[in-house]
Amino acid sequence: MSSKETYKHLNEYLDNHYIHKSNWLRAAVLGANDGILSTASIAIGVAAASSTREPIILATLAGLVAGALSMAAGEYVSVSSQTDLETADINREREELLEMPELELKRLAQIYEQRGLKKETALQVAIEMTEHDALSAHVRDELGINEISKANPIQAAIASGASFTVGGILPLLVVLLLPLQNMEYLLYSTTILFLATLGAVAAKTGGAKVGKAILRITFWGTIAMGLTALVGYLFGVNI
Repeated sequence: MSSKETYKHLNEYLDNHYIHKSNWLRAAVLGANDGILSTASIAIGVAAASSTREPIILATLAGLVAGALSMAAGEYVSVSSQTDLETADINREREELLEMPELELKRLAQIYEQRGLKKETALQVAIEMTEHDALSAHVRDELGINEISKANPIQAAIASGASFTVGGILPLLVVLLLPLQNMEYLLYSTTILFLATLGAVAAKTGGAKVGKAILRITFWGTIAMGLTALVGYLFGVNI
């Protein structure tokens, strides 16, 4: 088998794993879950205190817009901070390689030895990796930063904001289209259905257990919506 064919088979093998989806999947699931849950919770709280549709629509739409912008901005700032930390560590590692290359070589060899290689083999691997690309070897094996785990602020912000919007539109459609009578109960039942679907899709995409994901997401969703409805009943007035 040629090296080109070996590389192709290796890529196909890696594509069967789920870890490379972790960054965008986490942001997308978090955004969609928050979009569904927070927008529905706001709608349920207002519906429990209102006898007309207009205030529910206004509150739901405001929550949707504000939530999407907040999610995108928050994710961008958070991931940017992570990126800044990674960059600082990489720059520090670059300086250490210039100032004390022998010590860094020993440190890399110790890492490989701790992972199961014999001392002589670990040193030889460390030497060869250093000759090939010393900084990349230390960034990957000493700092634990690689292309899969490396943060992307813009990608995370877009994924979070867009998925929040998609998720938030679903409760808004319920408020717009379904009967006003017993609106809070309709919102709760449809939201649980939306959350269960999201949990199943996320679990399937990430290779996790579907039942566990659905149970987790619907349990916490029920608590959030129940507490919000309680606030509406206790402190609400007919609007």
